Amino acid sequence: MPDASFPDVPADRLRDGGWTLVDERVETVFRLPTARVEGATRVYDDAETRAAVEAATGIDRQWRFFFATALSFTPPLSPGIGPAMILPTVRSEAQSAFADQLRDRGFEDVERGRTERVRVDSGDRARLRTYSASLALDDADATLSITGWVGVWHGDGFRIAAGAYPDRSLAALLGVSDPDDALQRAPSDYQSELLTLIRAVH
Repeated sequence: MPDASFPDVPADRLRDGGWTLVDERVETVFRLPTARVEGATRVYDDAETRAAVEAATGIDRQWRFFFATALSFTPPLSPGIGPAMILPTVRSEAQSAFADQLRDRGFEDVERGRTERVRVDSGDRARLRTYSASLALDDADATLSITGWVGVWHGDGFRIAAGAYPDRSLAALLGVSDPDDALQRAPSDYQSELLTLIRAVH
């Protein structure tokens, strides 16, 4: 059984996508007037694509990422405060934090996009928000443009799941001839995989 304080992502989904756990931490993510909100987060890197790019170009960097967070409150929320009352605040804070994470990774022109509602695998409804951003790649003489998605919902506790992926194939971005299949994947493939991962978080 996984540690109950951390969100669970089905191992087969991670394995099929070549995802590797690269960070696991518990930290205060924001504060409410009456409570400290802690997030137990697992961060994953697309190790398969990273290795394919390095083999083809010698460039070693993260091209896609995905993370899942379970929130807890200290002290616990009082019985008079239901999840629906604080969900808008949690959603707003999570989206702002995601944009800040992109900036911390060096991305610029971070812009908030549209929202969508989806049903996650647990049966709960989540609201997703898109983001766009770009990063100049000095080691590749190119600019990496990405799309990010962040989802927030409440089921068996509050969950946040998010990630980002390139807006074009890495073979085209990096000018790789005779590329590995992993470098030819289209943005629509990346999007489908990320949204499947987000919905699978428990």
